[in-house]
Amino acid sequence: MYNLVLLAARPPEWTHERFIGWWRGEHAELTRQLPGLRSWRHTDLDAALEPRSEGWDGLSVLGFDTAEDLRKALDSPQWAAAVAQVGDMRGRRIAVMGGEWEMYADPAQRTGHTGA
Repeated sequence: MYNLVLLAARPPEWTHERFIGWWRGEHAELTRQLPGLRSWRHTDLDAALEPRSEGWDGLSVLGFDTAEDLRKALDSPQWAAAVAQVGDMRGRRIAVMGGEWEMYADPAQRTGHTGA
């Protein structure tokens, strides 16, 4: 899996709840249409581990089969529409890309066994 990882903070005049609602609602409608998108996980950030990590509202991980598939998505009209929707929202973001490597998976999750 090759991922686009986005860490974002809301515009200063928005509440956290409004931003997460927009991201998971209106913005998600466009994001789901990206060509080649295989998975999408979104985290509503409600706490920072330490003060230097404060100020972020959400994290998205968009998964594609390959780096080339992601590049095609970023060149697509669907991506252009999502970017246009964000417009001059004035929030902050960090956007990075890279290959995923699974470091651990709960054996019970892999087999479907719950231990009960």
